[in-house]
Amino acid sequence: MSKFPGIAITGASGRMGQMLVAEILGSDKARLAGVVERAGHDWIGQDLGVAMGGIALDVTVSDDPQAVFAKADVVIDFTSPAATVAHADLAAKSGTALVIGTTGMTDDDLAAIKVASAETQIMQAGNMSLGVNLLVQLTRQVAAALDEDFDIEVVEAHHRHKVDAPSGTALMLGEAAADGRGVALKDVSDRGRDGITGARKVGDIGFTAIRGGDVVGEHDVIFAAQGERIVLRHLATDRGIFARGAVKAALWAPNQPFGLYDMLDVLGLK
Repeated sequence: MSKFPGIAITGASGRMGQMLVAEILGSDKARLAGVVERAGHDWIGQDLGVAMGGIALDVTVSDDPQAVFAKADVVIDFTSPAATVAHADLAAKSGTALVIGTTGMTDDDLAAIKVASAETQIMQAGNMSLGVNLLVQLTRQVAAALDEDFDIEVVEAHHRHKVDAPSGTALMLGEAAADGRGVALKDVSDRGRDGITGARKVGDIGFTAIRGGDVVGEHDVIFAAQGERIVLRHLATDRGIFARGAVKAALWAPNQPFGLYDMLDVLGLK
């Protein structure tokens, strides 16, 4: 790998894709190795800079991920679960490191990504921000310190266009709380309350998703007991934190042994 690792972006026309492009172009530690869009997209064959409404960048938007992966040291993927699983397989076959920010994964999707990580470096996180990953650590510690007299609720808010719920970050927080209590989240997750649901089950971890307007991302973890509550909160006001975190992970991942990592590994918090 050269002194300046080549980073490629999938889903380059999307909001996060364009932010990632801007972050890499502004970095003195990386270079933009290529970009990918889905077949049939209007940007295919165009210069990326022109397609984004600016000056030419001498980077052509491609619909051939295999060719782009082959000339990159690492790829950043914020697309869709199906596309991300395919990209993980391609990364394994091409020996290209992969940073995944896609959310809404099924257990089968996650299993496929785990298999791919045996052949390359994959860093996957539901949220790339430093603050959120610190919140994950705090959630695990608080959950471990408190017994089931404290009910746990994860409340998240995002913009009206977000398609998955609970958010990937909310699930990260739920997993951390479950881990702190020594239980599996799938056994204690409560994601739906409507109508006469009965009393809250002791030990459950509840989720509430709010969608509206242009909310970037807000996450609360509430530990509620008789007479007191502990609230851990993270508010994101700038989407740039996610792009910056993803590029930080992309600079880190190619230098690691093959395997599956998360943002806590990148930040040295494990």
